[in-house]
Amino acid sequence: MAEFLLELFSEEIPARMQAKAADDLKRLVTDKLKEAGLKFEQAEAFVTTRRLCLHIAGLVTVQPDTHEERRGPRADAPEKAIEGFLRGAGVTRSQVEIREEKKGTFLYAVIERKGRTTSDVLAEFLPDVIKNFPWPKSQRWGAGTLRWVRPLHSILCLMAKDGKNKLVEFDLGDGLQSGNQSQGHRFLGPEPFEVSSFADYKAKLETAFVILDPADRKTLIHAQAKKLAQDAGLNLLEDDGLLNEVVGLAEYPVVLMGEFDKDFLDVPQEALTSAMKKHQKYFSLVDADGKLANKFIFVSNMKTDDNGAKIIDGNERVLRARLADTKFFWDQDLKIKLEDNLDKLSDIVFHEKLGSMYGRVENIDKLSAFIAEKIGANVGQAKRAAKLCKADLVSGMVGEFADLQGLMGKYYAQIQGETEAVANAIAEHYSPKGPNDKCPSDPVSVAVALAERIVTLAGFFWINEKPTGSKDPFALRRASLGIIRLIIENGLRLSLRGVLHKTFDIITEDTFGEKTIWGLKIDPENPKASLKESPLTSSDTNAVISDLMKFFEDRLVVQQKEKGVRHDLIAAVFSLGGEDDLVRLLARVEALQNFLSTDEGGNLLAGYKRAANILKKETQISGDATAGTLPEEKELFARLEQVSAATESAVESEKFEEAMRALATLRAPIDAFFDKVTVNSDDAGERQNRLRLLAQIRNTMNRVADFSKIEG
Repeated sequence: MAEFLLELFSEEIPARMQAKAADDLKRLVTDKLKEAGLKFEQAEAFVTTRRLCLHIAGLVTVQPDTHEERRGPRADAPEKAIEGFLRGAGVTRSQVEIREEKKGTFLYAVIERKGRTTSDVLAEFLPDVIKNFPWPKSQRWGAGTLRWVRPLHSILCLMAKDGKNKLVEFDLGDGLQSGNQSQGHRFLGPEPFEVSSFADYKAKLETAFVILDPADRKTLIHAQAKKLAQDAGLNLLEDDGLLNEVVGLAEYPVVLMGEFDKDFLDVPQEALTSAMKKHQKYFSLVDADGKLANKFIFVSNMKTDDNGAKIIDGNERVLRARLADTKFFWDQDLKIKLEDNLDKLSDIVFHEKLGSMYGRVENIDKLSAFIAEKIGANVGQAKRAAKLCKADLVSGMVGEFADLQGLMGKYYAQIQGETEAVANAIAEHYSPKGPNDKCPSDPVSVAVALAERIVTLAGFFWINEKPTGSKDPFALRRASLGIIRLIIENGLRLSLRGVLHKTFDIITEDTFGEKTIWGLKIDPENPKASLKESPLTSSDTNAVISDLMKFFEDRLVVQQKEKGVRHDLIAAVFSLGGEDDLVRLLARVEALQNFLSTDEGGNLLAGYKRAANILKKETQISGDATAGTLPEEKELFARLEQVSAATESAVESEKFEEAMRALATLRAPIDAFFDKVTVNSDDAGERQNRLRLLAQIRNTMNRVADFSKIEG
């Protein structure tokens, strides 16, 4: 067994592309090896800012020999047919066997192929892998034709076995040939060195100030950053995304600490941390109370004799200018009230078919009031928060740091004297942003957050811009999951269908003023002509609401799957036309799941399906069932009468466990009915009545859920 080492050495690879590039290199090369029948034990890919590396251990050195028998034409076939067979098989006439078979005498070519060396196989496919590497963006340089993420300087490619190494030779063109040399850090160890094995390669890189493994660099950066923070009596503001990014910026990371003027701390700390992270890739530090400190941590790619003093000074000067810009935006924004920004929202096009952001805010305003009244929130505060929720989009701070939208609006609202509920709702109406984000709980925040998402969904479904397959350019799936979480986690008793009807009443309202609620310009003298291409007349509301309800069902299935809730049970309850209260729906699903996990539930489901299968074949069943003649008929009829009433009462009272217990009492009489009673009686009257009893079983159970949707 041998080991294989490949290094592609280039100019700096963007940090955001590094992890995927390492995975792609490993996948592409190992797939080719598998196709060639070359086995190996382990493959590892590594990446730094200047090199992409693959190490494969336990690699066989030669392909296995192959033996193939290929049947050709009959021995007495035309000569041209035989010659064609010989050419295709790569054999001569003397190498062909003649075999007798039942259907005649046929020619057979026995093809023996000697396995090629692994080095030859690698040399054959590696140039193609490198030339067609799937970089998100690539470039050419000089007069060459090769494309790579950044100019490619050298290729190290060799196999090693038992202390001996062999160069895997290939020519990539543009003067690039594989070799056995690499080099270290750009400034600390730039001299070339020869490599004999992976262990030799890694050791020489470390000597040349390069830490090859990203995991090792990450551990080192995090440990040094935490120690520097603790030595200063502070805590590191953890940011795994930033940590992963800086890991890809330095081959020999040196962690340093700098300082900035305390005057900048008057600016909201989120703005400062965003400026440091987004523009400079700096880590922020906080005190024991979580308050931002005037110190920062950064990662240098250079070790210096002055312990980084000049590097720290340079970074402090750069950050001082960056924070000065941030403070300028903050000071300028404070001169303007949020309400004065609203007219500027007319200039922001939300979507070409849905008009401006101003019209969108008006929709959110109206729907927030409706939802607030339904959930017991302060209607006035909800309307105020909705009116101001997008006003910070035209602020200087959000223009510079888009990730601060909502949060900056909260700060501006607090300073200009808005209530705490209104200010919080402005910040929280974007939440939850994902499955791990905290859900708002204040009623005013919840009302605005729901309205914002529902208006979004309704608008895009109205213009038929629905998610398709894996494509969801407007993040409508995330919006619907946010709505589901807001309702369920806050225990809101809302009719989802009713809210959607109100939403479409709002967004299809014909105001025919200077602006519609979409923010579309309308000619008051000829409004219908203006609306000719408008979404206001483009679809049927009820059909769109039906699509939306199905969309919510699909998202609820996804959301509940992680909690172990079966998708078919959600479908069984959702398919009951009137069930659109998600809290009540999930309570019913939980009771149903608990019921079906018992023997009574499983057997009753089997009885239901048996009855339903018989009824599928019947097209004419009318009238009400009677007690019948046999004892089992009478017992089932009496029990159905009792259970039907008890189930309906329990469902009305939302006592779903009680409804399930009532259904459980049907098991014995249904089992007895199927054991003792012949449904297809020769007597037409008896047969019809027994079919009515089966229909009554189905109808009674379907008061709780549509059992036909339940699998198994």
